[in-house]
Amino acid sequence: MRVAMIGAGYVGLVSGACFADFGHIVTCIDVDEAKIAGLKEGRMPIYEPGLAELVATNVRAGRLSFTTDLAQGIAGAEAIFIAVGTPSRRGDGHADLTYVFQAARDVARHLDGFAVVVNKSTVPVGTGDEVERIIRAEAPQAEFAVASNPEFLREGAAIGDFKRPDRIVIGVEDARAEAVLKELYRPLFLNQAPILVTSRRTAELIKYAANAFLATKITFINEIADLCEKVGANVQDVARGIGLDRRIGPKFLNAGPGYGGSCFPKDTLALIRTAEEHGSPLRIVAATVEANTRRKRAMGEKVIRAMGGDVRGRTIAILGLTFKPETDDMREAPSIDIIEVLQAAGARIVAHDPEGEEQARRILKDVEYRPDAYSAVEGADAMVIVTEWDEFRALNLARIRTLLREPVVVDLRNIYRREEMDRHGFRYTAVGR
Repeated sequence: MRVAMIGAGYVGLVSGACFADFGHIVTCIDVDEAKIAGLKEGRMPIYEPGLAELVATNVRAGRLSFTTDLAQGIAGAEAIFIAVGTPSRRGDGHADLTYVFQAARDVARHLDGFAVVVNKSTVPVGTGDEVERIIRAEAPQAEFAVASNPEFLREGAAIGDFKRPDRIVIGVEDARAEAVLKELYRPLFLNQAPILVTSRRTAELIKYAANAFLATKITFINEIADLCEKVGANVQDVARGIGLDRRIGPKFLNAGPGYGGSCFPKDTLALIRTAEEHGSPLRIVAATVEANTRRKRAMGEKVIRAMGGDVRGRTIAILGLTFKPETDDMREAPSIDIIEVLQAAGARIVAHDPEGEEQARRILKDVEYRPDAYSAVEGADAMVIVTEWDEFRALNLARIRTLLREPVVVDLRNIYRREEMDRHGFRYTAVGR
């Protein structure tokens, strides 16, 4: 099948490359000329494990191409995906649909023959209705259908998630659209990936509900971690104890500094606003957002307490800046709030992240970056693990002990055992243990 992907960002590029790997002919379209030029030369605009190789393979095979010319890109396409950004709108938290609606207008001007216009972007309930209205107004004679096909990709594991999904959600109001999308995903039938066909509005809500539930689960275990510290319990054992219940499950029960990234923060806010507009407030989700915001700053205060309550003039080494490992994404990363709290208290920050430095430099001020963990901790008064990159899981603790000016380690991801840290003479602080 011929597929057009409008937007060559995280979702569009990963989805386009994976569809091409299935054997479809895919054109990724983006207005950013520098991004498209880079992609044509094999440079990825994001860090995602395996993506550069997947793109290169399918470009060589002639199944994947890139352009800034929308008319050329959608010509002959049976499925036209809208995979543009939907950031939180300034001031009210609503999803900003400017790019989605502009894409719909652009598509309308160039439709030629029946095509399914598919919202891949995360959008509020009813967005598909508005996209259909826009296209109909711009091109009254056009033959098309509008569908919703939300993505469920985890940064750092996106290719595996696309090719071995838990489920594929298709929201349609047209039998032809359903047939096109089922054919598009037919290569996954061998993996027995379940396809859930729903109404368009239901599909739009599934995406938001899923992210809100996972965000709530993270926030729940973080609050339980705080209680564990007060009563002398171990949150990791609590998480195992409840996670073995199949009704609960073990995933997203790792206590830490709070959630961040491109999805959970903006999607929970957008869902809250949608619910308020329809007179059906989501109080649990609202409490989750509030608690997570407090959580990030509280982790900065936790570091200060671990250092005796005063960090003025002291150097703190931060290991890990991105919101999670295996990505360069700094959006809403807990490290931002933690570093701001420490700097406001007078601390000097040195940091290392395997992939996030370039993005971090655009956000964080007055931070000194180091090329590896050992150079970051050398001469520091404390080491703080914020993101659980694999390279931080097996540090040479004897060497770390000699490099630190003071033996203070704050492990916000619980990747080390207290007995091990005690044996090396560290003053060790973890989360919920």
